[in-house]
Amino acid sequence: MNIDTILKILPHRYPFLLVDGVIEFSDNSIKAFKNVSINEPFFQGHFPDYPIMPGVLIIEGMAQTAGLLLLNQQDDQKEGLIPLFAGIDKARFKKEVRPGDKLIYELDVLQKKANIYKLKGTAFVENVICAQAEIMVGIKKS
Repeated sequence: MNIDTILKILPHRYPFLLVDGVIEFSDNSIKAFKNVSINEPFFQGHFPDYPIMPGVLIIEGMAQTAGLLLLNQQDDQKEGLIPLFAGIDKARFKKEVRPGDKLIYELDVLQKKANIYKLKGTAFVENVICAQAEIMVGIKKS
């Protein structure tokens, strides 16, 4: 899945779109990526002399990736649906993400209740875990 397809599925846009492509997906899992560039607007303040991607944005990237997985499952009903970040548990940050890194998001559906999904997310750079969390994402008609 390339950026053109992502833009058709997700409502997010620059500067808040944090997924550049999808490597693989199935019914219950997805693997996507973000190419982290020094041109990202958050690096102006986080931190100018030692730029690090904010952890909350890594988690947001996981949530957007989850949204791609869940909205893609809706087939012909995607129009007018938006993914909403509903919760986060067990978030841990283990390695800094810096400009030039290719951040890989892997998410797996753990459970579903109505339109709320719980997923396990892991973010990697060069096969090293950067962050992990369990997130909840809801699907809502706009």
